[in-house]
Amino acid sequence: MKRFALPKSCLLRKTGEYNLVYRNGRRLRGQGFTLVCLSSNLPFSRLGISVQVKTGGSVRRNRIKRIIRETFRLHRQIFPCSCDIVFAVRPEFSLNGMNAVWAAVAGLTGMPEQHDEQT
Repeated sequence: MKRFALPKSCLLRKTGEYNLVYRNGRRLRGQGFTLVCLSSNLPFSRLGISVQVKTGGSVRRNRIKRIIRETFRLHRQIFPCSCDIVFAVRPEFSLNGMNAVWAAVAGLTGMPEQHDEQT
């Protein structure tokens, strides 16, 4: 079961890490969100999630973050490799579940549109 784990080392946790990615990263804009990617020397990618308060109440914001984390945990192959990634959600982001997040990110990063249902 360790294969599907998401250890804290795979998450951006400090303000300085976020600021570095925002300052120097490359932006990929999608429908209601932006992926900001910065190449790193680590053999794995790390994820940070930024959801604006304008997006909704705490329940909605936390649900969005949970679904994005789950998508990253189960489908790391659709995210850029060896990068620090900030998933910045804008207020117009429409969330219909993990499959919607997967399709949006896969379309943005150029992954093929085949997906096995694991939700």
